[in-house]
Amino acid sequence: MWNEAYENLSNYDKTEFRRLCNYLLSRTYIVRDVYKPDKQWTEPNSDYRAVSRMFGCMREYFSISGWRLEKDDDYGVISLINEYDHNRLRLDRFTTLFLYTCRLIYEEGREQSGNIRIVRTDTGAIVEKMRLLGLLDKGKTTQKERLDAQRALAHYNIIQKMESSPWDPGGNAVLIFPSILSIISNQGINDLALELEELRLEEPHSEELRSDESNLDEPSLEELRLEELPSEEALSDEPPSEEALSEELRPEEPPSEEASSEELRSEELRSEELRSKEQGGER
Repeated sequence: MWNEAYENLSNYDKTEFRRLCNYLLSRTYIVRDVYKPDKQWTEPNSDYRAVSRMFGCMREYFSISGWRLEKDDDYGVISLINEYDHNRLRLDRFTTLFLYTCRLIYEEGREQSGNIRIVRTDTGAIVEKMRLLGLLDKGKTTQKERLDAQRALAHYNIIQKMESSPWDPGGNAVLIFPSILSIISNQGINDLALELEELRLEEPHSEELRSDESNLDEPSLEELRLEELPSEEALSDEPPSEEALSEELRPEEPPSEEASSEELRSEELRSEELRSKEQGGER
């Protein structure tokens, strides 16, 4: 049992046991080789050797609480994984894309240099590749985004800056560790590439929607013309029909010749009747 193995450890190793358990819970990864900026070379990591020496005891200790301790001596990475998929870190969008780009650069570096385990690059190269891949909003990024992304990945021993000074807002020389393989596998690269391609295809459609929405805010020429017309309240309840309008516009027709002659004859008859009555009265 782990407790028996722990009791057999020296006082120094017991102290290291507690320290390294907390370190793994906080950092997730320990890499075998680390860069020493003061010496400007890479050397073995003493923490990796210590965990390797107490690996059996530590693995049993973590398994009790649902954690799985793994060690990959080929790539030199020790990782701690929660079996219940808890205690997961949620990265922001830019850090996620920054991590994805580092994974691509790591893969390209391995292909170019054979069995290399650590790939060297810099902040500028990472950001430029992000721009070429269309991962940057309007092709730009802020100093805060770059600093936050690099600090987050460095905390989990995924990358390391090569300078001993603090992170430079202008950029740093960066080493990418093989621990990045545990985060994004080759299949993960393909899946993420497909998701990014879908996002790029959706962007033109969203631009069209935004353009349509902006057009709705501005009245069209037809709307402006309609605004110049009188409102419905100013109009009569029942507008005149086409027949009524045509009657109003039609000119008065002069009386025909037949109607005029008939009227003259009737006038003559009335005159004769009046004359005959007058003559009879005189008699």
